[in-house]
Amino acid sequence: MVLISIPPPAASTRAELPTPDSTHSYWHRLPSPTLLNHRTTPTLPAHADVVIIGSGISGAFAARTLLSSSPSQKVVMLEAREACWGATGRNGGHCQPMVWASSAEIARFELATFNHIASLVAEDGVQCDWRVVGGVHAIYDPVELVAAQAQLARLQQYKDLKDKAVLITDREELARHRVPGALAAVFQPNAAQLWPYKLVAWVLEGLVRDYGAAETVEEGKGEGKGEGKGKGGFNLQTNTPVTRLEKRERGEGWVVHTARGEVFAPQVLLATNAYTSFLLPGFTDVIVPVRGQVCALEPPADGVQLVNSYGWIKGANDQYLVHRRPEDTQVPSTSSSTSTAESTSTSTSTSRKEVEGEGEGEGEKKEKDHSLILGGERFATPDGEEGISRDDTLNPLVSRALHRALNGALKLRPGVDAPEKEVLRAKYEWTGIMGYSRDGSPWVGRVPGAALRDQNIHTDTTTDTTTDANTSTDTSKDTDKDTDAEGLWISAGFTGHGMPVAPRCGVAVAEMMLGKRDGVALPEAWIPSEERIAGAKLFELPRTLEDILSWLPPA
Repeated sequence: MVLISIPPPAASTRAELPTPDSTHSYWHRLPSPTLLNHRTTPTLPAHADVVIIGSGISGAFAARTLLSSSPSQKVVMLEAREACWGATGRNGGHCQPMVWASSAEIARFELATFNHIASLVAEDGVQCDWRVVGGVHAIYDPVELVAAQAQLARLQQYKDLKDKAVLITDREELARHRVPGALAAVFQPNAAQLWPYKLVAWVLEGLVRDYGAAETVEEGKGEGKGEGKGKGGFNLQTNTPVTRLEKRERGEGWVVHTARGEVFAPQVLLATNAYTSFLLPGFTDVIVPVRGQVCALEPPADGVQLVNSYGWIKGANDQYLVHRRPEDTQVPSTSSSTSTAESTSTSTSTSRKEVEGEGEGEGEKKEKDHSLILGGERFATPDGEEGISRDDTLNPLVSRALHRALNGALKLRPGVDAPEKEVLRAKYEWTGIMGYSRDGSPWVGRVPGAALRDQNIHTDTTTDTTTDANTSTDTSKDTDKDTDAEGLWISAGFTGHGMPVAPRCGVAVAEMMLGKRDGVALPEAWIPSEERIAGAKLFELPRTLEDILSWLPPA
């Protein structure tokens, strides 16, 4: 871990609300017709049993767990933009447990999450291009190689983990894995690539269908857009940003404020990841918004399909790559649904015409897309894109680096003696905001009361006003610090590694909310506490290879 200097710098990483507009993600080219602009009921319900803020993978799996356990409860999900329009819909398309670089406890949790998703996809036929491909982590620095050797040696003491990662040093085998210039590589068989938005969309569509709330005459007017059977209490409200939280007097619950009205609930789950500190200022400089940039590069005309997914470290940059396949889901090559990075990477709206496929000519040719989805290079800019909450623009410095990042890293044209292309063209390019935890671990569980009280922002809830705060609580009487935030829960801070972590974090926090004691067991280091919040602020995010390696478990 990297300790900051004393005195620490002034806090500057408080999140903003998600921007109304956003760059156009490759994964949003085929948005769900059910979920686009979805509001299960035309008006917000006044009351709910649970409000979930955020519709990404953690929030979706939390809602699924709550409703499958108690179908009659009223669960309202509020999303600032379209469903799954944040980090889950903007990532690099990977799901890989980092067994070799994690403690045994965390490695087992991530492997269980990987297996959970794999089983779900197989048993329910989820069409999300899930494909287990094996992951190659290429090593180009001698210092990293020494660290990797120590970590692989550490794994040998665990019978259930020692075969989950192997160090490759043979030159011919490195060439077969398309990294002939690497010093070595760690290969992990449990690594998949997927269309992440489609996975979450499948979960949310199922909730709308199976548990969709029917609006009563008293609660609203007319029919909602929901396609549910009206037998449950799930209510999804998109394009409804939450502006602040207010604690009711006497610990009776929470009022969730939006521009469209208020919802009262005894329990609120913040599945807000990078945006958490906007609503919970006590998490400023604890969960830091960090902008990531990803592009869909055109492979060389004579390039050969990559079999594996890839990752490598360049300086402090975590680089990650998957190669889309012709047999993966294809999007019709039409003027309305295909874009280039230059022309529509900052497109912010998706029309019904795009979603339903109108405008396709009969017999129109469908281009077989096999893009190279590459993310990373955020340290092409001095600040590493830290503290940025806006995903409505691209950083041209990061773009330039990404377009050149594969030259010298991988062999895209095996058997060809000519040099690889120095620059690859981006067909799509987009940004997304990751929630980096200052201590490197997610935050999953009950929010500590200190996260509310230590910011000097509290107002009496008998007045419906606030100053610069987005969290209000009654301070007219002394309350125990552990009960200040009673009913307020969090699942956030996944540090760019949410796919093999966040789904079962959502399950775990939902089980806590239901009072279950024998459910998903979380690593102890992930449980929020007042002491952990204070300690996390003493650390700095990694900015060098040495910093990254310092986060590895003791070997």
